Amino acid sequence: MQPTLRRAGGFALVGTLAVAAPVLGRAAFVPFAAVAVLAAFVITDGPLFDLFARPADRREGRLNGLAGFSLAAAGLAILATELGLPTDLYVAAVFVLAYGNLGKRLVAETSDEPFLGAAGFGVGGAVAGFAGQAAVSSLTSTSIAVPRFAFLAVAGTLVAALFREMLFERDDPLVMLSTGLLLWLFDALAVSVGVVDVGAALAVTVALGYASYALGAASVAGMLSGVLLGLLVIVFGGFGWFAVLITFFGVGSLSTKFRYEEKKRRGIAEENEGARGTGNVLGNAAVALLCVICFAGSQSLSVEGAVFQFAFAGSMAAALSDTLSSEIGGLYDSPRLITTLEPVPPGTDGGVTWQGEVFGLLGALVVGGVALALLPGVSPTGAGVVVLGGVVGMTADSVLGATVEGPRFGNEAVNFAATFVGAVVSGLVALALL
Repeated sequence: MQPTLRRAGGFALVGTLAVAAPVLGRAAFVPFAAVAVLAAFVITDGPLFDLFARPADRREGRLNGLAGFSLAAAGLAILATELGLPTDLYVAAVFVLAYGNLGKRLVAETSDEPFLGAAGFGVGGAVAGFAGQAAVSSLTSTSIAVPRFAFLAVAGTLVAALFREMLFERDDPLVMLSTGLLLWLFDALAVSVGVVDVGAALAVTVALGYASYALGAASVAGMLSGVLLGLLVIVFGGFGWFAVLITFFGVGSLSTKFRYEEKKRRGIAEENEGARGTGNVLGNAAVALLCVICFAGSQSLSVEGAVFQFAFAGSMAAALSDTLSSEIGGLYDSPRLITTLEPVPPGTDGGVTWQGEVFGLLGALVVGGVALALLPGVSPTGAGVVVLGGVVGMTADSVLGATVEGPRFGNEAVNFAATFVGAVVSGLVALALL
């Protein structure tokens, strides 16, 4: 057995201490605080040190990794006992990370394929997250809400897996705390979670996530981002919202691959053979996710939920409009800078072609059509509002590209700003007219 697998098993055993929280009550933090003290000041050599030591720990002669992991778990325990974090979510957050890492290491024993490693983390974390919530329910004599537990376990696992892909092994404390806080938010928003909705959401998003990775449309981190986003959109919004989302990702990915070799020769091709990473996914869809979350909490915000529905569709229309405008418009010659109309070389930030503008409009029309067909309460006028948001957002992207895009304000930030403009335009116009 490899040292990394033994270490992951040791961390999983330490994480299991969290299940004692319902019994210990306000002292739930004590076991982890004790482990942190032992790791930081007592265990400096011997079998236990060898079991838990990471390479950096060996250099420093101290189990900083175990101490940080335990302190994060103790911090979450205090949130659970003093500030209202549900105990089952506290246990789930600890279990998701500890057993997700163990699942990933088990896979690494036989394969170094990144997708399989992510799958090992996902299966280990999701099963453990569900089991942790069920254990707390058993200890507190409360009912086991299977669909809710399943949704939270999978959502927490995706969050943790995504952060683990983006950060480093030593950042496990940050991953655990972030997972716990986001699970708290998801739990508050998931007012009604049904078995069919959760089952269908998991089946659809996981299948499409795997397809996107297998076809080279997304990296592992991009796949995790997309699956998490899809799951939240279905649970908090519905399948109509997901159809709008997948329209962007599907059509956008196809346009990125379209005549890719020619784009490479022109110097305008996306990196990594067009595979979307986390930055690309979140740059285009972070505003959409915010709209979905606001829609789920619209009663608390005292804002009509339909406003956020139009804002969501407008942001996606802007994302697809911009993608088609740049990916297809960039194949044509004689682009002009949008702010001065002077000729510029292909690939220049802010450079546009009339063909690209036409395809951008077509992208907005596609999203508007899907919204008209599948989103509740969207009339032809409402679809026009979505198209308007898309076109304005696309134009904002070009203007920002010509004026501020650079090392400090990169492409992902421009995409975020453009989708935000599309969301605001569609949301405000819908509020005024509909």
